[in-house]
Amino acid sequence: MRAVFSRAQFRRQPKRSKLRFDGLLFWGTDMSGQLNSIRSLFLDGPAGRLEALLNMGAEDATHAALVCHPHPLFGGTLHNKVVFHTMKALNSFGFPVLRFNFRGAGLSHGEHDHGNGELDDVRAALDWLDREFHLPLILAGFSFGAAVGLRVASPDVRVTEIIGLGLPVAAVDDRAYDFEFLQSCGKPKLFVSGDRDQFGPRAKLEGVVQALPEPKKLVIIEGADHFFEGRLRELRDAIEAWVKDTHAR
Repeated sequence: MRAVFSRAQFRRQPKRSKLRFDGLLFWGTDMSGQLNSIRSLFLDGPAGRLEALLNMGAEDATHAALVCHPHPLFGGTLHNKVVFHTMKALNSFGFPVLRFNFRGAGLSHGEHDHGNGELDDVRAALDWLDREFHLPLILAGFSFGAAVGLRVASPDVRVTEIIGLGLPVAAVDDRAYDFEFLQSCGKPKLFVSGDRDQFGPRAKLEGVVQALPEPKKLVIIEGADHFFEGRLRELRDAIEAWVKDTHAR
């Protein structure tokens, strides 16, 4: 299944928020007056502690989610805009959502390991979510975060759905990622990319997704580059629409 979104299909609905810091919790309210909180914490990772933020969910949450950030050697952190908007989309369903910095990024210990040790970082984050909430898990990753996160999530029985954003299917310099592991993944899969993604040429991405088993969906956002610059609203809407449809079945 493939969908193409144009910018004209969406209307931006900005939200205003007020935040205050209270120990390790950030408390905030959105325009509806609903109280939200963000927990700042460190996870026990295989190379030392991993800096993390948890956006708290509803008491009756049905799932918990993890969002993995893009390449740390090129500025990727848990504060990346795509990561943030993905968190907001998943959190809008009441899911608690965890973001963390890979080893060597931000305040996380260790050094970058070219996607090898980072696999264990993802496992540590999933383990923490599982212990904390005992809920089915959703994993979303952007770019490098998708290449690493989806590889861990695909065989993990605790993860029931996966989301790949800006999937880097084309080799970049000395970095090339293999997504053949997804060919054995029968979980619901969402892929969202821009039609101007320089690291995910549309024809090659469509070929990768076509080879995967159902259920799956590919959304191509018109006018969007790899970082969804100017198209973050459309990205968020695509995720929300897919989650709503997947959980309605």
